[in-house]
Amino acid sequence: MKKPEVTEQPGGDPPSRRGRPPEPIGEDVGVAHRTWLEPVRDRLVASGLTLDELVCRSGYSKTRLSELLRGKGYYPGWEITYSVVKALDLPPWPLRRLWTAAAREADKNQGWIENRIRAVQPLGPELPPVAHLGLTQIMRGPYTAYARAFLQSENRAQRAVGETFDILWLTWDEAVAVPDTPRHAWQLLRARVMSRAAQQDGHPDLRQAAFATVAQAGIADLAERKTRIDTMADFFDAIARLPQDQMDVIVLRHLCGVRAEAVPGIVGLTPAMTHTLDHHARGALTGLYLRTGTTVTIDTLE
Repeated sequence: MKKPEVTEQPGGDPPSRRGRPPEPIGEDVGVAHRTWLEPVRDRLVASGLTLDELVCRSGYSKTRLSELLRGKGYYPGWEITYSVVKALDLPPWPLRRLWTAAAREADKNQGWIENRIRAVQPLGPELPPVAHLGLTQIMRGPYTAYARAFLQSENRAQRAVGETFDILWLTWDEAVAVPDTPRHAWQLLRARVMSRAAQQDGHPDLRQAAFATVAQAGIADLAERKTRIDTMADFFDAIARLPQDQMDVIVLRHLCGVRAEAVPGIVGLTPAMTHTLDHHARGALTGLYLRTGTTVTIDTLE
């Protein structure tokens, strides 16, 4: 990534970046639109380019580029979006997928989307960084299982995971600059899943997962099945109220069936820390359900 250009200040003061950050994104900008717009804006600020220089590189007017960067007015076509992507030397493939998802969020029909994409020259081969490709191959399975537990839909889970990998590629320079890239990737996934998950009193709502769990038990009696669903729904609600890292470990281990030795690499924590999180979570759940007299424990899920 190109380093920001700086200018020397009088009196020996530290150099400053040229230009200034764009005006804030509009409050009415949708979640999917904001997902690709924020990293584009961050890249512009980091590049040191002024808006006038972006005009020269993209071929679009200052007014139109300013509107694009604020998310103001109509959802931008792929032509102008691609011109900014190219000017900032961003990978176009993940951004086009994110742009397409946001176009659907903005109620653009498939014909409009396809026409805008055809107006831009082919992007060429899709070549993500090798390390990024390796991470996606290893993490796609457990990431999708985790997303499915909260979103209760294979399509929604795959969209959240795909979006995570595209954002990760789009911001790969940042991802490899942090001390722990797997931890960074996991936190990115969790944020994408939680932004889509139903909420209950400020916590993700895991109660729908109780239906799938009880269904797998094959209980024939309707009254018994309902009682079991109610009990499991309360239990899953308690899991969702755990601290985030404890919740993640419990969901991966006991709802997704991930092996204990694999969990540290997925969440980007040490085996000792993961074991401690699991231990504390089990203790919190056991103490809660002993007080209420319910006999369900975390081992019931295994």
